[in-house]
Amino acid sequence: MITEQRGNATEPIIAGVVTALVGFTSSFAVVVAGLRAVGADPAQAASGLLALTVTFGIGTAVLCIVYRRPITLAWSTPGAAMLASMGASYHAGWSAAVGAFLVVGLLIVATGLIPALGELIGAIPTPIAQAMLAGVLLTLCLAPMTSPAAQPLLTVPILLVWLAATRWVPRWALPIALATALAVIGIHLAVNGHTDAPDTTWWPQLTWTTPTFDAAAVVGIAVPLYIVTMASQNVPGVAVLKSFGYETPWRAAMFVTGAATLVSAPLGGHANNLAALSAALSAGEEAGADRSRRWIAGVSAGASYLVLAVLSGALVTIATIAPAGLLEAVAGLALLATFGNALLGALSHVEYRIPSALTFVTAAAGVTFGGIGGAFWALVVGLVAWLVLRTRAGSSE
Repeated sequence: MITEQRGNATEPIIAGVVTALVGFTSSFAVVVAGLRAVGADPAQAASGLLALTVTFGIGTAVLCIVYRRPITLAWSTPGAAMLASMGASYHAGWSAAVGAFLVVGLLIVATGLIPALGELIGAIPTPIAQAMLAGVLLTLCLAPMTSPAAQPLLTVPILLVWLAATRWVPRWALPIALATALAVIGIHLAVNGHTDAPDTTWWPQLTWTTPTFDAAAVVGIAVPLYIVTMASQNVPGVAVLKSFGYETPWRAAMFVTGAATLVSAPLGGHANNLAALSAALSAGEEAGADRSRRWIAGVSAGASYLVLAVLSGALVTIATIAPAGLLEAVAGLALLATFGNALLGALSHVEYRIPSALTFVTAAAGVTFGGIGGAFWALVVGLVAWLVLRTRAGSSE
């Protein structure tokens, strides 16, 4: 009886640690790739990773303690993938990207305070939002296949380990793949030697960037980043919690995640939001049979994120000195499930299929016009096509 009670007491704590480990290790490479793509140097990317982890770790603990619910936060992985997809098409500079991150924070706070703003986002057809996400994810999801062609001896072992882990321990597949990648990188560097890249640090540190506000960056980064974060993280995060019987305090959650984004933006963080997939680890059965105590899992996850934040500098340094393509391949593996779900959601509704297909190919092509990236134009193309085709269908009835 004592052993059973002790197990019940530790279950939420262990579930929170697992939530943090899986959430952090499965997607940090995506965040680093996204920040580097919009101009961050290694030190600025490490600062962004540290700021994001600390702010959403604290935000998670605060929300869980105040509301006694397992409300977990995360960085915007789809948003980071969107940034990574911009690549060479982005020219406004890092400080302009930081200014766009601040605008995202303001928009998230405003969403909690102004119901009409949330309704406006809700008015965007889900298949079109999903198509935009699938399009921006495509390039990263190709990395696990393009990397083996360039470096088969380094990449193939990672893919084989990931495939085996997905078969037998799916929850841990991505952390195990990351551990394998780090081992492969370590062996490669030990054999071939390496020199630390400039602007890298093995220790966590914060780097301030004074934001600038560029119209193209606001339209091309802030608007699609906000929409992706809301549609692919915050709304699904509410749904995940509701599936386990918990109501999300919407205004408080938007205020905390928006404020956390505002705090982390000048330090390099792109966006904080409600956790979606990893939220189930703290809200589900793994956190114990007693639903009234699962909020402890959220507090444990928040504390664990603060511990993992210490690794930010080292991980970005490893990503910088690693052979090209290895960690990008891990990032692509991390996004495969999200890509598949987004593509399915985009094309499963016949009435939205053509607008969604146009949205997808526009985002995947990465077209840039007027200095504004493809994610924004993908939304414009998809929405215009949807409105035209809907009007035509209505007139033919």
